[in-house]
Amino acid sequence: MLTPTEAARQILEHLAPLPATRRPLREALDMVLAEDVSSPIDLPGWDNSAMDGYAARAADMERAAEGPNGKIILTVVESVAAGQFPTKPIGPGEVTRIFTGAPLPAGADTVVRQEDTEPGPPGRVTIVRGRDARKNVRHRGEDIRKDTVVLAAGTPLGPAQLGVLASIAHGSPRVHGAPRVAFMGSGDEIVDLDRADEILSGRKVATSNSYTLGALIRRTGAIPVELGVARDTKESLRERLAAARGTDLLVTTAGVSVGEHDLVREVLTELGGEIKLWRIAMRPGAPVGFGALHGKPWIGLPGNPVSVMVTFELFVRPALRRLLGHRLPFRRTVPVCVGEPITLGPKLRHFLRAVVKPEGSDGRLTARLTGPQGSGILTSMARANALLIVPEDRAAVPAGETLAALLLDDPHHVAEAPF
Repeated sequence: MLTPTEAARQILEHLAPLPATRRPLREALDMVLAEDVSSPIDLPGWDNSAMDGYAARAADMERAAEGPNGKIILTVVESVAAGQFPTKPIGPGEVTRIFTGAPLPAGADTVVRQEDTEPGPPGRVTIVRGRDARKNVRHRGEDIRKDTVVLAAGTPLGPAQLGVLASIAHGSPRVHGAPRVAFMGSGDEIVDLDRADEILSGRKVATSNSYTLGALIRRTGAIPVELGVARDTKESLRERLAAARGTDLLVTTAGVSVGEHDLVREVLTELGGEIKLWRIAMRPGAPVGFGALHGKPWIGLPGNPVSVMVTFELFVRPALRRLLGHRLPFRRTVPVCVGEPITLGPKLRHFLRAVVKPEGSDGRLTARLTGPQGSGILTSMARANALLIVPEDRAAVPAGETLAALLLDDPHHVAEAPF
């Protein structure tokens, strides 16, 4: 059996970002750039005022500061609002009335704040404080220089990035498309919520994995395509798997273990699919498969609800991020203090559901388990904000020891699997 790290690396080696297309900027939120974007302009395009006031010369401000009362009276040559351009330069003893965003006139290197002035005689203004020499100016190109790369290929487009592209009039970025992900479960005992009476009476089991998987796929930025639940027959599996044609990734749950009704691998092979790995040395979630069907990647997850969510986080989510074009597919891990003694069974790498939060006077991140850790205990995942990683050589972990944890809401990602 492969380690989780080896399995994650092998899966991603067989995946590449989806082909890129140009999309209108308003439709590109959360997509990933497929090319470097260079700016055709300087930004700002000219020296401009950072506030309302008067465009002045630093030499006059310094002269005011040296005066007996710190004041100086200067001549106002014109007024320039945002959206206008100055028509007159300023010389010694002159200023231009200016508003935020307006270009500075030639000769100006300072903007005096309006609150540092007093009305003077007609056509003049009194500067009462000379504190702003060479200040309150946004210089040409201080944000973006012409011909420089402002956003690199692989950059996710959040609201701020969309604003940057808009500011340089880049209205149709080239981005990777969102993958369409077919997913299905299998098992005669599994039914959807339209058969709630059978679920509540205990005769059937709800297909909770369908709701969880659909949400996980959507939250990762992909498009879920639900195939339903296959019965425990080859015919039913073939029918469901055939419906996956045209999608970018197939995810199945259950049917990949060694029971007599675990038929997914057998049917995949009969349909011309290829299985590249099966079983990973971990708990929960050992029976994970990876291969291809109809020329598209397939990831087979276990059937237990917790195992589905853990293995999705470790293997499917990074695969989707690779298809989306992200350069960093994996969440990072962080060191945490174990808040309670832990005793484990088999020598496998364990991913325990935990709550990680600062504790103690030093605010150190501490991990405490969410309760019983059985792979069928769905609430253990609902309460968790992290997976505590216990290495395979540790049958017991005392309280106070430091281990790695994968935070499930951490926005920071890394290039290689850290687990």
